[in-house]
Amino acid sequence: MEIPVGLGPENGAHAPDTGQLSRDGRWDTGRLYLAIAKGAFRRYSTYRAATVAGTVTNTVFGFILAYTFLALWQARPGLGGYDTAQAVTYIWISQSLLVTVAVWGGGFQDEVQDRFRTGDIAIDLYRPVDFQGWWLATDLGRAAFHLVARGLLPTLVGALAFHLRLPTDPLVWAVFLLTVLIAVVASFGLRFLVSLTGFWLHDSEGIRAVMLVVAMFFSGMLLPIGLFPGRLGELAHVLPWAALIQIPTDILLERRTGGAVLTGIAFQLVWALVLLAAGRAAQLLATRKVVVQGG
Repeated sequence: MEIPVGLGPENGAHAPDTGQLSRDGRWDTGRLYLAIAKGAFRRYSTYRAATVAGTVTNTVFGFILAYTFLALWQARPGLGGYDTAQAVTYIWISQSLLVTVAVWGGGFQDEVQDRFRTGDIAIDLYRPVDFQGWWLATDLGRAAFHLVARGLLPTLVGALAFHLRLPTDPLVWAVFLLTVLIAVVASFGLRFLVSLTGFWLHDSEGIRAVMLVVAMFFSGMLLPIGLFPGRLGELAHVLPWAALIQIPTDILLERRTGGAVLTGIAFQLVWALVLLAAGRAAQLLATRKVVVQGG
C-alpha cells in the first residue's frame, strides 16, 4: 500500500481536494491497521506448541483455583456478594482473560524490548505509520487470537467440569466482548508506557516486573476486588487495573446491570483514553532525542 508523502504545493504538487484526501487517507490508514492486526493474529496462530502448552496451563490453574474457591466459599458462603457458582465462574473467566488482556505483560513488549537492545527501534520511528498505532494494532491482533485459543477453550473445559453461571442473553455477551476490547486497549496503554521507559533505561525489565505484581493484585485476577478490605478496596476500584479483569467479569456475571454497566464501560473508556494520551505524550518526549544501544 502506497502512503502519499509530501503532497503539498511546496513540493511542486497541485493541492488535491482536501475532503477527498482526508477520506481516502482515513480509509487507507484504517486498512493498514487492520492488515497489521490480521498479520499479528496469523503470526500468533503459527505458535501451535506454545499455544497448546499455554491453554493446558490456563486450564490446570483454572482447576486449582476453582477448587480453592469452592473450599473458601463453603467456609464463607456469599463472600463478597458472590454465590458459589459465581465465584467459580469468576475464576474461569479471569483465566480466559489473563493472556487476552495480557495482565502479566508480554506481547508487543517483548518485541519492543528486543528492538531497543538491537537498535532497530530507530527503524520503527522512520516507518510511515504512527509508532503507537502500529503496536496497538499488533496487540489487538494478538488479543483476538488468545481470546479464542486461550480464552474460549479453557472456559469450555471449566463449563464441563463445574456448574458455571453464564448468561443466556446474547446482549450480555456482546457487552462483555466490548468491555474485553476496551480492557485490551487500557492494558496496552499501561504496557506501552512501561515499554517507553526503554528510551531512557534501554531495559524496562525491572519496571515490567513491578508492574506485573501490581497488575496481578489490583486487576482482580487473584481475588475479586470486592473482597479487599476498607480503603484498599476503595483504592483498587479507581485504579486502571480494575478495568482489565474485574469490570468485564462482573458484567458477564450480571453483577452489573442497567446504569452500572454504563458506568463500568465509562470507567474503562476514561482510563483507556487517559493512558493512550499519556503514552502519546511520553512518546513525543522520548523521540525528541533518541539514543540507541551502541551510540
